[in-house]
Amino acid sequence: MKVLLTGANGQLGTCIKNRVKSFPEISLEAKSSSELNLLKLDEVEAYFQRRQPDFCINAGAYTQVDLAEEEAKKAFAINAEAVEHLAKMCAKYKCKLIHISTDYVFDGEKREAYLESDITNPINVYGASKLAGEKAIEQVLEAHYIIRTSWLYSDVGKNFFTSMKNLLKKGNELKIVTSQKGCPTNAYHLAEAILRLVKHDYVIYGIYHFSNAEATTWYDFTKAIARLIEADESLVLPTEHYPTKAKRPENSVLSCTKIEQALGYKIPHWKTALSELK
Repeated sequence: MKVLLTGANGQLGTCIKNRVKSFPEISLEAKSSSELNLLKLDEVEAYFQRRQPDFCINAGAYTQVDLAEEEAKKAFAINAEAVEHLAKMCAKYKCKLIHISTDYVFDGEKREAYLESDITNPINVYGASKLAGEKAIEQVLEAHYIIRTSWLYSDVGKNFFTSMKNLLKKGNELKIVTSQKGCPTNAYHLAEAILRLVKHDYVIYGIYHFSNAEATTWYDFTKAIARLIEADESLVLPTEHYPTKAKRPENSVLSCTKIEQALGYKIPHWKTALSELK
């Protein structure tokens, strides 16, 4: 099975390349943005015409949430326009698309976990650009899976886990918000789910949510990171609000029952997922 992976050098792309070794039926061709520019439609079409992939996993995205408030045009170009190019080529060359989206398509005002069918209402530019990407796919391509995830982290590159780990090891005092609730997601676990989706190749098309199980706060997640690396937990201080350029949803907990039923397995607890990085 020929699979194109875009965003190959990012956090998720790297984790997918690591995990694909356990899926011998998948022939993965990984492309970075410099190797395949998704904003150039003719370049994307030339690739699809030449390689004829069965699946495309789009792990590429503009993910700098605060900077997106100043770089809205760039965020929408990468998260919507480029995604539309991919979707059009997938439709033309009969390729199935797996696209990664975000919990930030929601406003965070719901008290319970968000379902795939809940009304979207992004409250920052990043969320709006990712939602525009979702809608672009839905308009041009039937054979798609949109996977919304939350609080993605790993031991790869720059993310919340690696940032907190480095700061704690230096003995820095950290003020971490207690007001935002969500589900940390180990990027290796998401990579595994994506590759299972490719392998099974029978799941109903549409939107799915994936995160590790159970809700927590950024504060409690950071305390758990401190315990994992045997750092001083007293360095992690609670604060109700932390000033950021982009507004964040206070609740971004995702219900993942749909994808668990589709793939036939139970997603591990976030504490179990975190412990795997020790």
